[in-house]
Amino acid sequence: SGGRASSRLFRCVKSILYALLFITISILTIATLRTFSLNVNVGLQLADWEKTNQIRFDISQRQREEVFTNFKEAIRIPTVSYSPTDINATALHEFSRLLRKAFPTVFSSSLVQHEVVADYSHLFTVQGSQPDLVPYMLLAHIDVVPASESDGWDAPPFSAKEIDNFIYGRGTLDDKECVMGMLQALEYLLLKGYRPQRGFYIGLGHDEEVSGLNGALNIVRLLKQRNVHLSFLLDEGLLVVDGVMKGLDGPAALIGVSEKGSATVKLSVTSAPGHSSMPPRESSIGILAAAVKRLEDNPMPMLFGQGPERGTFEHLAHKFIFPIRFLASNLWLFHGLLCRLLALKPETNAFSRTTTAVTMFNAGVKVNVLPSVAEAYVNFRIHSAQSLQEVLDLVDSTVGDQRVKVEVVDGFDPLPVSSYSETSYGFQIIKKSILDVFPQLTVAPGICVANTDSRHFKDLVADIYRFIPIWAKAGDAQRIHGINERISKKNYEDIVGFYFTLIQNCDVKELPETHSGVHEF
Repeated sequence: SGGRASSRLFRCVKSILYALLFITISILTIATLRTFSLNVNVGLQLADWEKTNQIRFDISQRQREEVFTNFKEAIRIPTVSYSPTDINATALHEFSRLLRKAFPTVFSSSLVQHEVVADYSHLFTVQGSQPDLVPYMLLAHIDVVPASESDGWDAPPFSAKEIDNFIYGRGTLDDKECVMGMLQALEYLLLKGYRPQRGFYIGLGHDEEVSGLNGALNIVRLLKQRNVHLSFLLDEGLLVVDGVMKGLDGPAALIGVSEKGSATVKLSVTSAPGHSSMPPRESSIGILAAAVKRLEDNPMPMLFGQGPERGTFEHLAHKFIFPIRFLASNLWLFHGLLCRLLALKPETNAFSRTTTAVTMFNAGVKVNVLPSVAEAYVNFRIHSAQSLQEVLDLVDSTVGDQRVKVEVVDGFDPLPVSSYSETSYGFQIIKKSILDVFPQLTVAPGICVANTDSRHFKDLVADIYRFIPIWAKAGDAQRIHGINERISKKNYEDIVGFYFTLIQNCDVKELPETHSGVHEF
């Protein structure tokens, strides 16, 4: 009897092990097949686009010199925004004069209507020959953040000095390369007799670095008064990353399809002042420090896969080397492992959750005086899958101390996620334009962790995209708002060529049918 029971148990265990082995082999087979077949980029790249008579971006040596001269003049004008009430008005007026001088055809063409908005911003309306086609918008901003040579620049930040074929200066990456690039492209198209079929707008805000509440917002109000609706909008945002993403075989262009929300929260503790010789068990600073530490020790939940970052991995999966390709192609299987890996580095952690950054801590006036008030400011960049209110609720529960007052200084929800499917007109037109200029790139959607003027336009357009064809190698992203901001002359010329191509590609009335080679398992 005991022998038979033992035999049955052995057979049962054996059956379970065989079943587990079969399941494991099946899962690995499916994962392997998916790894070698997943390529969501195939569809429209293999389709026949509507034929258009493209004007080639061929410029003479004289025009090439003109491109760089105009750009350098723009960099030399210190259009610095310090705060919403402190902007360099003199420089902004000078910049307006430069635009008129640099782009005479744009300002004199019967196809282009130019308006100054809120004293310093600009709106260009470019008439299309087919008014039934829904217009689009190109957006950029004129202002820059402060910069000082004493911070360690290799060249004065408003000198536009050339070093090894790079132009140095504040605004070379953020965002005068777009301002000048799109207008330079339009200038040359008009000189070549081009007339767009699809009308479009170019909007140049003057205070994006301090929230765009005068520039971009007034452009929006003007367009709303005219009942304008847009097919898509393209603003600054993500870049071409080259050697930045570990394991990625070759450079990739990331198009931002959303941007994070933001919240600034003030934490404060008030207590009775006194002499340091008779301190209480807990001081205002100690109570506040403990609350801040709890926020840092308990980060916001990992939300990888619930926002555009899932699309980023799926679009790039076929370009990763092994074993990352195996992981990225099978998020259904390795989601938890990837979450842990992404959380290890600040730059990848930022794409995967709402981030918590303690940015200011103020308390105390004298070494022997117990401070009556201690304050800290914490900035949150909110993931697409969370709302501002959800973040604030989590802050309250994590702080968990009635002695700590929690106040919202300002904040807004994440932007809606724009469409990036094979039927998304704006995304696919931008993608085609990227590949026309940079055929070696892989294109993927992404999420902007910083904020742009484009968020003010969400009532005018459903699909907002954020991309600049800046070629960013390791460390280059830190130059934006940092020291030694620079751009290569070749890259700036390519930016002009990108807008030159994009404007013409937008004359395509509708996307072709897809011939997808994607196989899902």
